[in-house]
Amino acid sequence: MTGSVQRPLLFLDVDGPLIPFGAAPQQYPIYRTGREPRKADSNPLLARINPAHGPRLVALPCDLVWATAWMDEANESIAPRIGLPRLPVVTWPEPSEADERDEREGIHWKTRSLVDWAARRSFAWVDDEITDIDRAWVSAHHRGRALLHRVDPRQGLGDADFLALNEWLRSHGTLPLRTGA
Repeated sequence: MTGSVQRPLLFLDVDGPLIPFGAAPQQYPIYRTGREPRKADSNPLLARINPAHGPRLVALPCDLVWATAWMDEANESIAPRIGLPRLPVVTWPEPSEADERDEREGIHWKTRSLVDWAARRSFAWVDDEITDIDRAWVSAHHRGRALLHRVDPRQGLGDADFLALNEWLRSHGTLPLRTGA
């Protein structure tokens, strides 16, 4: 028996995808939206976040989730700046022996937690530190569909990234929910 359709998740990192870095500072546009929280003045890098990203992210056929070391601070400082609602936040567990083993094997520290959080649900992960090792690990350990999309941290999210995400989410991301045997 099949129930309703479950939208895929989109795990979203902040540093790199939303806040570009690594190039000369004068290469980055500065955005003032009028929606900046007062705390935003304490981090000048927040002005690099393109406010057009919020509507573009919300328009994607998925459920957005913060997957960043910013944790809930992303809801306080970034979401209002670009017009996002409060999003769920992946809470990172304390480092374990498995994490140490993953690190030795070249697996990103977020990878295992994101697969656990997705719990077989289809997901896309947008980050600037994804490698082929992460892709292989997810392929071997995640029973749902997954897109691990690496963003160039010097550029941040761009048109080509949104196009790739939209195409994948529309063609591969949605699976019917199973409600019985």
